[in-house]
Amino acid sequence: MIIIMKKKSGLLFIVLIFSMVIFASCNSNSEKPNKESETVNTETSNLGGEEKLGSEETENITMTIKHELGEVEIQKNPEKVIVFDYATLDSLDAMGVEIIGLPKSNIPAFLEKFADTQYADVGTLFEPNFEKIYELKPDVIFISGRQAEVYEELAKIAPTIYLTVDGADYMNQFMENVSLLGEIFGKEEFVANELAELTGEIQKLKEAVMATGENALVVMANDGSISAHGDKSRFAIIHGDFGFPPVDPNIEVSKHGQSISFEYIVEKNPDYLFVVDRAAIAGGSVSAEQIFDNELMKQTKVYQEDRIIYLNSQVWYVASGGLTGTKIMIEDMKIK
Repeated sequence: MIIIMKKKSGLLFIVLIFSMVIFASCNSNSEKPNKESETVNTETSNLGGEEKLGSEETENITMTIKHELGEVEIQKNPEKVIVFDYATLDSLDAMGVEIIGLPKSNIPAFLEKFADTQYADVGTLFEPNFEKIYELKPDVIFISGRQAEVYEELAKIAPTIYLTVDGADYMNQFMENVSLLGEIFGKEEFVANELAELTGEIQKLKEAVMATGENALVVMANDGSISAHGDKSRFAIIHGDFGFPPVDPNIEVSKHGQSISFEYIVEKNPDYLFVVDRAAIAGGSVSAEQIFDNELMKQTKVYQEDRIIYLNSQVWYVASGGLTGTKIMIEDMKIK
């Protein structure tokens, strides 16, 4: 859970001077109320309205943010933003927030505008260019799991905020992260509206899926090999928030999934097969479509009924957890 503390800085002096010249025995009093600081604790999962502040007060608000890797203090509405997490980039783009730098080696197609030279290239997802980042003098840096090991080094350059989404609790953490970004950049109302719309769409999808009573198997294809991912995996949103029961409730919980064969798929014979093609992102010689076009797969319901769904790998594998990406994930779930 992320905790935010906000401070309003400034001096508001109201001086009341009373002079009493008729009665010498009366005392003169002056009062100077001072609202020098105010501290507010708020949970990012609360989607309340935007705080009403004057322009001077807004400029002077600082936020202390506690996250899984540490605690940082930043000024509200930071101007020089570097992003290492494509989900965060996705949400900031949807909010209309500009950035100055990002890693450009694997930019998802729906965020391709950030390949433009106006945005600095700050390294790769796993190897930041510390010299370049220092040169840019950012006000804040956003990272996720792929940069966790270099958090301390980045935090020495600028306030660094760690945001990540656990697939087994996707929607709760996604909403918390997006709400935090809304608070930082003064986009609370926009975020509340977006999340309300998304949760409505997901509820409709889940009801439609559960009405069918049909199950699913989620697999990742990686240049010829296949792994299964269950209801506690990085793709667990399919089984949880989207409502598909897993065809196998005993799939091993592992970062890279449980290694399986085509015989396993024939044996389980799921109603839907959802496929993430890692090779399409990381590089490989064999596509997912190629490996699932074989004699064993032709025995399955999913092949015969055209229910092999190839998910948008750029979102599901690289950029899940953002506003636009989550909409794409919902769209991928259109069932037949």
